Amino acid sequence: MKMKQLTLTLTLLTILSLLQPPMTNALSRGRLATVLSIDGGGIRGIIPSAILTFLEAKLQELDGPNARITDYFDIVAGTSTGGLITSMLTAPNKDKRSLYSAKDIANFYLEHSPQIFPESRRKNVVRSLRNLFGGPKYDGQYLQSLVKRILGNLTMEQTLTNVVIPTFDIKRLQPIIFSTTDAKANVSKNALLSDVCLSTSAAPTFFPPHYFETKDSQGNKHTFNLVDGAVAANNPTLVAIIYISKQILTGQFQLVDLRPMDSNRMLVLSLGTGTAKFEEKYSAAAASRWGLLAWVYNNGATPLLDIYGDASSDMVDIHVSTLFQSLHSETNYLRIQEDTLTGDAASLDVATTKNLQDLVQIGNNLLKKPVSRVNLETGRSEIVRGEGTNEEALVQFAKLLSDERKLRLAN
Repeated sequence: MKMKQLTLTLTLLTILSLLQPPMTNALSRGRLATVLSIDGGGIRGIIPSAILTFLEAKLQELDGPNARITDYFDIVAGTSTGGLITSMLTAPNKDKRSLYSAKDIANFYLEHSPQIFPESRRKNVVRSLRNLFGGPKYDGQYLQSLVKRILGNLTMEQTLTNVVIPTFDIKRLQPIIFSTTDAKANVSKNALLSDVCLSTSAAPTFFPPHYFETKDSQGNKHTFNLVDGAVAANNPTLVAIIYISKQILTGQFQLVDLRPMDSNRMLVLSLGTGTAKFEEKYSAAAASRWGLLAWVYNNGATPLLDIYGDASSDMVDIHVSTLFQSLHSETNYLRIQEDTLTGDAASLDVATTKNLQDLVQIGNNLLKKPVSRVNLETGRSEIVRGEGTNEEALVQFAKLLSDERKLRLAN
């Protein structure tokens, strides 16, 4: 694992070292490139919503009640439920401000999750058997109508800041990453925001894949057969870093200081949706007796999805941490994740009133926990002594974001 970490880190360092912004007419920005990333995780999206609510409140204390998350981040990336949150934060309302403030997101989950994941379908034995042999667990009709009603005809190019949302095309067998910059450059990638949201959240076995079409500038049709972006990048932090690096390389984004780009000049906030890492609910002894169906569905859990999602998220955290720690800029990367979930709280779809309220409390409690950082030797997240709580780290983060925005406004 060390060799793979080192190889990827060196590759990233090489890319960043080459990112000397070209001398163009593009507007100089500030000192730092700012990145927000939100993992996938179904109803557990409630957890990062608590973090975002606290951060936005601190930004409002610094810069006034109209401050919004999207005013401070150059790029916002989200996968699956994180993609939905990303769209809610960055979609413009009629006044060209965020459609949802951060504090509204938890209420959105509390109001709509029971209809998106109806308990009657989750507990229906006949439905569960059908789910094993044909058809998804949920038909997705409520989510589809809800997302289309909220986002209407808004497209990717209209987001208030640069957005990156991963999906996976099951026909092409390749990731399809939608972004604001690509949408502006290529009309065939300027999909409806609602289609992108439904695609990135189409978790296999839970919701049907999402199909839609776009046309390019010559009128040629482009088709997409998409499922949850979590199968490619459940944690989209690395995708976001690469995308903003690409913008710097092409001169679409510039910093005031023209020194070569490195991690000291990035400010990255990465939000997880919680894992059951310490529950240890699967074992080699049990799994050795599983057949194909048990790997897909086991006592209400979905082992393959859990494994792929957590593996993807952790590998990205390890790689990004390696990059920042190797350049002694680890405080510029803040990963906030709860890894002690158990029972219903660890599920993607248990939308009972009790579990939803429990997730709200878990998110609030996470603010009070000490800052943690991945140990590059073990791959496990460990408490960092002397850096305080996540709440205290976010207060410092908010100050950096506020100072950066004021510098840009002054420029």
